[in-house]
Amino acid sequence: MKVIGAGLPRTGTLSQKVALEMLGFAPCYHMVSVFADLSVARRWRAAMDDELRASEILSDHPATVDWPGSYFTQELMEDFPDAKVLLSARDGDAWAKSMRATIWQALYGEDLMGLMARARTKVDPLWAEYSDMMREMWTRSGLMERDTTEAELAAGCERYTEEIKALVPADRLLVWSPKEGWEPLCAFLEVPVPEAPFPRVNDSEAFGGMLIDGALEAIQHYRAT
Repeated sequence: MKVIGAGLPRTGTLSQKVALEMLGFAPCYHMVSVFADLSVARRWRAAMDDELRASEILSDHPATVDWPGSYFTQELMEDFPDAKVLLSARDGDAWAKSMRATIWQALYGEDLMGLMARARTKVDPLWAEYSDMMREMWTRSGLMERDTTEAELAAGCERYTEEIKALVPADRLLVWSPKEGWEPLCAFLEVPVPEAPFPRVNDSEAFGGMLIDGALEAIQHYRAT
C-alpha cells in the first residue's frame, strides 16, 4: 500500500480512484470494488470486529479510497508505515446534502433508490449482508444513523476532517480536493503530472445508477430462477 485515501465517501472518491490508477497506483480499491464482489462484505465485517486486518483484504492494492478502506485509516497507517495519506476534504454542509441524497437514501430512505435497495435485500442475500455491514460501519463511525439530521451530518464531516489532520503527521498527509487537479496530488506522490485532463466522475449519478441497475438485475435473476 502506497496511498491511503482517508477521505469520506461523497468527497469525489471515484474521480480519485481513476486519477490514482492513471498515476500508476492500480488497482485502487473503492466501494465499487465491493459492489463488484459482494461476498467480500463478510470480510469487511470481520475486519470491523477485529477478526481480520483490513490490510489483508487490501494486500494486492497499492492504493485505496472511499469506504470501507478509509474507515480503517489508522489501522492501515500502522500496517503500511511508508504509505502516504490523502484526505479529500469537502465543506460539511455540501457533504451532508450529498450524503442525504445518496448513501442515506440507499440505507434508510423512501425514494426510488432506497426502495430498490430494500427490494434487493429480499432477493439477494449478499446484498442484504453488505447493507447490514454498511449500516453498522456508519453507526460505529458515529457519523450517521437513520435519524441523523443534515446538521449533525455536516458537523460530523467537519469533526472527521479535524480528527484525521490530528492523527496523521503533516509530512505524511495531503489535504486536497479533486477540484485542485493534478499538481498538488502529483507533487505529494512524487510522480509526473499527466498530459491528460484530471478525471471528473459524477459520483452521485454513478452511485445511483449502480445501485438501481444492480437491484434490477438481482430482481430479474430472482424471477428467472
